[in-house]
Amino acid sequence: MEERKRSKGWCGWLLVAIVAATVAVSIFILVKKKGHHSDSGAAPVPGPPGAITQKYANALKLAMQFFDVQKSGKLVNNEIPWRGDSALKDGSEANLDLSKGMYDAGDHMKFGFPMAFTATVLSWAILEYGDQMKVVNQLEPAQDSLKWITDYLINAHPSDNVLYIQVGDPEIDHKCWERPEDMTEERPLTQVNTSTPGTEVAAETAAAMASASLVFKSTDPAYSSLLLKHAKQLFTFADKYRESYSISIPEVQNYYNSTGYGDELLWAASWLYYASGDQSYLDYVTGQNGKAFANWGSPTWFSWDNKLAGTQVLLSRVTFFGSKDTSNSDSLQNYRKTAVAVMCGLLPKSPTTTSSRTASDLIWVSEWNTLQHPVASAFLAVLYSDYMLTSQTAKLSCNGHSYRPSDLRNFAMSQADYVLGNNPMKMSYLVGYSNNYPKYVHHRGASIPADATTGCSDGFMWLNSTKPNPNVAVGALVGGPFLNETYIDSRNNTMQVEPTTYNSALIVGLLSGLVTTSSVVQSFT
Repeated sequence: MEERKRSKGWCGWLLVAIVAATVAVSIFILVKKKGHHSDSGAAPVPGPPGAITQKYANALKLAMQFFDVQKSGKLVNNEIPWRGDSALKDGSEANLDLSKGMYDAGDHMKFGFPMAFTATVLSWAILEYGDQMKVVNQLEPAQDSLKWITDYLINAHPSDNVLYIQVGDPEIDHKCWERPEDMTEERPLTQVNTSTPGTEVAAETAAAMASASLVFKSTDPAYSSLLLKHAKQLFTFADKYRESYSISIPEVQNYYNSTGYGDELLWAASWLYYASGDQSYLDYVTGQNGKAFANWGSPTWFSWDNKLAGTQVLLSRVTFFGSKDTSNSDSLQNYRKTAVAVMCGLLPKSPTTTSSRTASDLIWVSEWNTLQHPVASAFLAVLYSDYMLTSQTAKLSCNGHSYRPSDLRNFAMSQADYVLGNNPMKMSYLVGYSNNYPKYVHHRGASIPADATTGCSDGFMWLNSTKPNPNVAVGALVGGPFLNETYIDSRNNTMQVEPTTYNSALIVGLLSGLVTTSSVVQSFT
């Protein structure tokens, strides 16, 4: 009896020792995993949109309103009290209705090249983050603003090989300072056609229509089909008659000069692949045209002029979520590798990080329209982060150093937070956000009282006024800070205080990606 008790006691202690050892080993492994965070497994796949981040929700609602500020034509359900109908006769000289569309910046020009880019980026944002926009009641406003532009683009393309790319003469327009509702000066039209081609502007317009066709595919199938038809025609025109519009129409060099059309051809073909499902468009970007124009291995900045980085991220989607036969193509992997190089250049602790930054780590590339590049870069980063999360891709490698999706998202948030006031000036560069934002925005409609009566030239008294704008250009994203992170809020300081419509599309995309916790990436089709 005594011997059995001793035996039981010995076995009990052995069991305790084994359990204790197991617990110790488990703790050791857990601590080791935490100490080597970058080497652990993939983060969980995100589900439906999660908790709302209120500061981004508030900023998104404001940013969306700038599209209403910029609308031309007969306004519908206008919620901007100081705006009214304008440019109702645009296009009449060609028997076209070009009254819709949006003014480019603080002036009253309709430049087709950046306007089409606005539509493409806004479509991309809706396609990726429409579920998150919907949670904060911004999906319908985004779709309405997109359609305001695509209605214009459809009318600007009256036949297969003709596209009207500009309404107004910049030289005439810039000699006036008046509200758009009071314009009386001539607004001539500029077109590209077979004798004066414009590959980049035709291809960008094709990209806008193809991407928008996906946005409206379920809600308005007839409109979606019409957009896709125009997109295909414009891409064929752009590709067949290859010439830069900056060469065909030298006057455009003073405003939106293009540095090449190869990026727009790849960008448009990529969107047409998604919109149509036609393999020939994927063959286009992975074949000889990819070799000629993709500049694989050399990361670039995403902007209205250069679409390569956007194309690389967009085509990475195929490698993350496409069929195995498609996604394993060497050319597609080259796009993805270059997209990774873009991401590595953005991550502040990466060994290949860019030196194009301010002291506070804002991406800074150009003194004109400074904020375009950090916002565009952050938009691409949050997209790529969500592609990684959804596909269970644990990390990306930058010269042997590993980074997780959360690192990309943190970078994106840092750029958004800078814009919203986390900067040395303690100023929000998004007009209307917080109490400290630009009050002297270079914007004609905002600078002139709605009840003022001015002509073309006497309105300059409002440009030169020392008083803040009487109207708030709500949601405008101004040019931004200098490299030394200073900002001079003066209406004549065009370089820093003028907003642009395409910057609004980029900040809407970025904020839509951040407005809730990461959302699972869904199919476009």
